[in-house]
Amino acid sequence: MLDHTDMRILEELSRNSRITMKELGEKVHLTGQAAASRVAKLEDNGVIEGYTIKVNQVKIGCFIHALITIYTNSPNHGPYLSFVNTQDNYVINNYKISGDGCYLLECRFSSNETLDQFLVDLNKHANYKLSIVINK
Repeated sequence: MLDHTDMRILEELSRNSRITMKELGEKVHLTGQAAASRVAKLEDNGVIEGYTIKVNQVKIGCFIHALITIYTNSPNHGPYLSFVNTQDNYVINNYKISGDGCYLLECRFSSNETLDQFLVDLNKHANYKLSIVINK
């Protein structure tokens, strides 16, 4: 069970995972050593699964943010999943969903032409409904 201090540690690490343990300790009213011990325990217990960076996709040339609802052509999703697993350049997340559709793909593309080719290739494995993100 997580206590208030653990929750504060998670909040602070979510804001800035590069914070030093000394700075983290000061923010949650612990010593740096005690904060490091708490973080290690959270990692060991699987609460903290890893650390990542947030990339500004527009600045690296990915101007189109698309959400694609997937409707598979058959109950066998293997061909679709195999296709998606080869599309790391575009696919950010592939969520299996309930409700309308089978999956929700979150993708980034550098151009309309790249998006169009992806959709042509995707259509060999599944039908889709495309939504473009206008603003976050």
